[in-house]
Amino acid sequence: MPIHAPRLAPRTVKSVVARMRALGAALTPGDGVAVFNRVYLSVTEEVGRRLTTGYFQDPAATEELDVRFAGRYLEAVDAAVAGRRPPACWRPLFQLRRHPGVRPVQFALAGINAHIGHDLALALLDTCRARALEPTALEGDFDRIGTVLTGLEERIREDLMPGPDVLDVADPLTHLVGSWSLDAARDAAWATFRTLWGLRGLPELTEEFVARVDASVGLVGRFLLTPLPSG
Repeated sequence: MPIHAPRLAPRTVKSVVARMRALGAALTPGDGVAVFNRVYLSVTEEVGRRLTTGYFQDPAATEELDVRFAGRYLEAVDAAVAGRRPPACWRPLFQLRRHPGVRPVQFALAGINAHIGHDLALALLDTCRARALEPTALEGDFDRIGTVLTGLEERIREDLMPGPDVLDVADPLTHLVGSWSLDAARDAAWATFRTLWGLRGLPELTEEFVARVDASVGLVGRFLLTPLPSG
């Protein structure tokens, strides 16, 4: 059953939050996309709250970045609903979203991996182009968003990982989750963005580079979603 009909791209964080809430209401809680959506909704709400508190140096640019970033996730959802192929980075999550051997924390990390590993660099690039900014203009607020995301990663591990009694017999899960790093993914996204910025004006090379990043991030996502035996 379709999870929602494609809509116009959101233009504010408030409209992004509304889309995510509607999506979450339409999905069953155990759906892998629903797991990631809940996590992403919580961090988007937090970014939205901080936009009005003076936390960000350039709230307008940060909101545009956040909206462009979220838009790529929502476009992937719309593609899946319409029967089109989403970007390679998102395909593992959509293909394995109902697999009984994949744990909630794996779904959450696979979604974050796809979104940060592929979508973040492109959202940064689009924001700089749209606002005629140099990358350095976004770097400070990029790091401030990173602080919010660090709290998100901690929440994921607290809420979605099994308790200590279960972890004793879930070594493969512990190893799998521990092998992925949010900080490393963010650093890679920034490096990818800087590379794309340097490649602007070379569309063929840019397209090839983006396609290779997409495929590589998708491969990591596939490993993160490795089905595991129950305890």
